[in-house]
Amino acid sequence: MKNIIKYISFGVLCGLVTACTPNYEYINQNHAGVTEEQAEADGYNITTSLITLQNNVISTSTSRAQYVDLLLGGTWGRYAAESKANSWPNKFSTFDPPADWSGVEFNEVIPYIFPYVSSIERVTDDVVPQAIAHIIKVAAMHRVTDTYGPIPYTQVGVDGQVQTAYDSQEQVYKAMFVELNQAITELTDHQTESISQNADLIFKGDLLKWIRFANSLKLRLAIRTCYVPQFNVDGKTSQQLAEEAVNHSVGVMTSNDDVARLTTFSNVGNPLNEAIKFNEGDHRAIADMTIYMNAYNDPRRAAYFNESGYSSQTYCGLRTGLAPIGSSDFNKFSTIKIERETPLVWMYPSEVMFLCAEGALRGWNMGGGTAQSYYEQGIKLSFEYWGVSDDNYIHSTKAPDTYSDPSGKNSYSNKVSNITVQWNNGGVFEENLERIIVQKWIAIFPLGVEAWSEHRRTGYPKLLPVPTDKSGGSVNVEQGARRLPYPVEEYQQNNANLQAAIQTLGAEQQNGDRSGDVMGTRVWWDCKPYNK
Repeated sequence: MKNIIKYISFGVLCGLVTACTPNYEYINQNHAGVTEEQAEADGYNITTSLITLQNNVISTSTSRAQYVDLLLGGTWGRYAAESKANSWPNKFSTFDPPADWSGVEFNEVIPYIFPYVSSIERVTDDVVPQAIAHIIKVAAMHRVTDTYGPIPYTQVGVDGQVQTAYDSQEQVYKAMFVELNQAITELTDHQTESISQNADLIFKGDLLKWIRFANSLKLRLAIRTCYVPQFNVDGKTSQQLAEEAVNHSVGVMTSNDDVARLTTFSNVGNPLNEAIKFNEGDHRAIADMTIYMNAYNDPRRAAYFNESGYSSQTYCGLRTGLAPIGSSDFNKFSTIKIERETPLVWMYPSEVMFLCAEGALRGWNMGGGTAQSYYEQGIKLSFEYWGVSDDNYIHSTKAPDTYSDPSGKNSYSNKVSNITVQWNNGGVFEENLERIIVQKWIAIFPLGVEAWSEHRRTGYPKLLPVPTDKSGGSVNVEQGARRLPYPVEEYQQNNANLQAAIQTLGAEQQNGDRSGDVMGTRVWWDCKPYNK
């Protein structure tokens, strides 16, 4: 790893001198025994540390947003496609990204998360900012482990170790559940308190919203582990963990008032807006999403995409994984509508409803609703969030059509799916699971990393095949990429621990046909049998 301890020391120092706002309110603490100067320094540090943590869940850095949430997440989550005459020769869409692209999420998240959690724990005994810091840590780090598999987690910073041992992904998940459970308990016990709005960019000091977010995150992770045989945390199964989250006294996010999102940015604005503009606007709407949304006559298309330059298709996406195409064709496809002022969302309440729908479909106690009622509520919340309406949408019986490329070059003659919007009470489990995941995928746009994880976990949505494979056989193109290889820095600086992690990756894999540090190797929770 990139000298994590160096980052810890330097990062904490930076945190003391780079606050995002000079006008903070001192966070509620017991000030007995400390001077006013000490209290102000601690409050300053807490505010700065919390702000830094919040800016590194989904990064507000344009560069990192480009690599992680557009090039990786947008491509493999099937929200964005790239291809033009001067496009990169190596890219995620053709399963051969440059090595330095693959390491960004690993190298640039871990050194920003752990130091600032440690900083808060060092300067205060107040459990409120500590609990929030750990919730943020889990929100950020589950994306990292879901991307790579085993990662350094419980051993980061222990005894001053620079060459840090990895945890198995199972160990990471268990540690994250423990952290979430403790944070939920602590915030529930202090729910009538608050923190400075200046320190809280997400919920403006509202602890009830932090509790609901933590429970929702716990539900997401519990569902993610549902295919892992015999998984448990302190004797509690995935089902029990999910039921705990939903039936907690404060509960999960059920209203758009609870959406977890950043609305305060630098002068650049939403980093994805700037990232899309990089490289002469290389990205376009992706065909996978437009063929589903067009079939359903989805009113959210106007919120997600700009109209195409083709008269035959108002909203037209480009296939991913193409050889470069000419600009005269490329420029006509729909562009992605993310503006400077568009909030940067961590989690939508609509996603929570779809998680509840899946739980109920599995027979779990999600609070008394049915799979259908949660499913339809998820659609309703998504429509409400984007400011659209269509009372007939949930009754749509249309299915995705074949992909007709208006440029006439990259059409696909087979239908990818027969799934409709309308719920089918007589449908088999997999039919309704596909229905839930497809609508979740549409609703959580543009959270590509999460969409990619859910596709790996469930096999849904069904997607167009990638026409160009440059993986050299490391990826089964029918199944897509399952993870990213570890960064080259780990081979250079932490090789012994890395090799042990690669062995753990192989040992944790349960239903894969690839092995080693390659994109086709499955991570621990990615164990649903193929095509089922």
